[in-house]
Amino acid sequence: MNYRRILGGMALVFLLVIAGCGGGQKSTVVEGKVNVMTSFYPLYDFAVHIGGAHVNVVNLVPAGVEPHDWTPKGRDIMNVGDSELFLYQGAGFEGWVDDFMKSVKDKKVKAVEASAGAHLLEAAEGGDGHDHQHGGESHGSSPADLKNTDPHAWLSPHNAKKMSENIKNALIEVDPAHREDYENNYEAYAAKLDGLDKLYQDSLKDLPKKEIAVSHQAFAYLCHDYGLTQMAIMGLSPDSEPTAQDMKKMREYIQEHQLQYVFFEELVSDKLAKTLAKDAGVETLVLNPLEGLTEEQIKEGQNYISVMENNLKNLVKALQ
Repeated sequence: MNYRRILGGMALVFLLVIAGCGGGQKSTVVEGKVNVMTSFYPLYDFAVHIGGAHVNVVNLVPAGVEPHDWTPKGRDIMNVGDSELFLYQGAGFEGWVDDFMKSVKDKKVKAVEASAGAHLLEAAEGGDGHDHQHGGESHGSSPADLKNTDPHAWLSPHNAKKMSENIKNALIEVDPAHREDYENNYEAYAAKLDGLDKLYQDSLKDLPKKEIAVSHQAFAYLCHDYGLTQMAIMGLSPDSEPTAQDMKKMREYIQEHQLQYVFFEELVSDKLAKTLAKDAGVETLVLNPLEGLTEEQIKEGQNYISVMENNLKNLVKALQ
C-alpha cells in the first residue's frame, strides 16, 4: 500500500478546506496576460520560451525544492483555479495531481498533461536502476495507458520538443489572438532542441565508454536516446533507500566497467554518492535530472538547454 500517496491525499483535502476559507492568500495571477501554472521546472521553462511576452508563468514548486514528494498548498490551488492553463508532466510524476484536479474542476483553468503523446519508457525492472536495454522498452502511448512508467520523459530532447508542442497548442487554444507568435516561438525553440539533440549525438557517439553510475534512476530517456546504460544507487524516487547489497552491486559495476565517476544531483543529498565514490576509489560529478533549479542557478540565468549542455560536458568527461 502506498502510504505516502494516501497521506498526501489526506493533506490535500485539508488544504482544500483551508483554501476555501480564504486566509489572505496572495495571488500570483496577472491581469492582461495568459496565466500559466506549472507543476515543475522544465514545463515552466518551455512555457516561458513559447509564451513569450503574452504569458505570466509561475512554477508551483519553489526553487531548490525536489518535486517528487512536493504537494500543493492552499494558495497553489487558488492560483491554479484562477489561471488559464495548468501544465503538469503526467506519466506518474505528480502523485498529487488527481486529487488536485478534482479541487479545480469547476474553475476556468485548462489542465494539460504535457507528456501526452511523448515517447514513454517502462521503468527498469528489479528496482536496482540497471537499464539493460538503454532505458527499457519504448512506447508512443499516453501515460494513462501505461503501468510502471518512468516519468522522467523531459530528459530526452525529442520528448522536450513534443511537450513544447503540446504547450504551444494549449496556448493557442486559450489565446488564439496570438497564435502566430506562439507558432513562431515554438519553431525557434524546437530548433534549439534539435540542435541540442545533434550536439549530444555528435559528442557521445564515438566515446569509448557507454555506462554511467548515477545516484538517482532518472536518466533512462537520456540513455535510450544516446546508447548509454545507467546503474543507479536509488530508484525512480531520489529518496528511496538502497540496501547494502545495492551498494555492493554498484561497486562491482563501477569496477567491471572501469568507471571513474559517480554522478549525483544538486537537489538531494550527495552523501550516498560520495560514500560510494570513496569506497570505489573514484570521483563524483553532477548530472542534473532537471527536476528543479537552485536559487543560484536561476540567478545565473540557467535554463533547460544550458543545464543539458552542462550535463553533456560532464558525460563526455566521464565516458572517456
